[in-house]
Amino acid sequence: MPQRFGLAAREADGDWLDAREDIDGPGPKLRTTVTEEHPKTIIAFNKSPDVPFDRSINAYRGCEHGCIYCFARPTHAFHDLSPGLDFETKLFAKPDAARLLRETLAKPGYKPAPIAMGTNTDPYQPIEGRYRITRQVLEVCLETGHPVTITTKSARVIRDLDVIGELARQRLVAVGISVTSLDPKLSGLLEPRASAPAKRLAALEELARAGVPSHVSIAPVIPAITDMHMESILAEAALRGVPSASWIVLRLPHEVAPLFREWLQVHYPERAEKVMAIVRSMRGGRDNDPDFFTRMKPQGVWADLFRARFRIAAKRLGMNEVRLELDCSNFRRPAAGGQLSLL
Repeated sequence: MPQRFGLAAREADGDWLDAREDIDGPGPKLRTTVTEEHPKTIIAFNKSPDVPFDRSINAYRGCEHGCIYCFARPTHAFHDLSPGLDFETKLFAKPDAARLLRETLAKPGYKPAPIAMGTNTDPYQPIEGRYRITRQVLEVCLETGHPVTITTKSARVIRDLDVIGELARQRLVAVGISVTSLDPKLSGLLEPRASAPAKRLAALEELARAGVPSHVSIAPVIPAITDMHMESILAEAALRGVPSASWIVLRLPHEVAPLFREWLQVHYPERAEKVMAIVRSMRGGRDNDPDFFTRMKPQGVWADLFRARFRIAAKRLGMNEVRLELDCSNFRRPAAGGQLSLL
């Protein structure tokens, strides 16, 4: 596939779809490599006018979950790696993240605001089990009284419930888990190494039971593929005590569009054109709308239909739109040497 930035086309071990594990049985295994990188800073600040946070931490680059629709895939092209298989198998970890965060929080001019984790690649993808970078970052947030939000597709978030629960008691955390469908086979095709839908719902229930502000994110809504699960996902989440929900329609930036088209032709050839026609109808006739404000607000009759369906179902179930009211008032600046300041 042609790449941006003048990069040559690449194929890793043949076609990227053929190299995935078969959902119905053992197939060829993907070989994952992890490169440790040591950046000078760990918080990424942004001035985007249509996202609800101004800073984020990504402990990893690339993601083992392998979600075909992932809008972060094109970031690998910046490093002469393919947004296809390379994004799923050539991963980068930042083991110095907690130290770098502490150094940033210690700066005299730093002003606290919620740090978003999981906005680019998943903080609880499988390699977190080995590196535990996300946990270390959460521990720094707990020590310093700094608010943080988590977005994930993984039930592994429950492994850190001890830290997350204490953050919640201090109004310092909110956790969102994305559920795309309730069909495990469909989920296995779309997001082959993410937690199964039932496990994600169970994780949401455990978070809610522990008093953690939690919400279910129906993301992405894929027309004629997953949209029929919208009401059922909301109902299942509400049944488990999840108080809030959100939804995001499919986005196909840069190389994601041709990858998704190929996926459609392999798995849903009979409806591929219909799916893409609906997508284009919501994106001003294009596969993707990259413009601020409109990129997050699809237009047209299909978008209006999805919006109405979500609103009606959420209202019926007593679920609210996501509201983040985290506490920044108890932030304690760490002192040099890793100790908290007594001042």
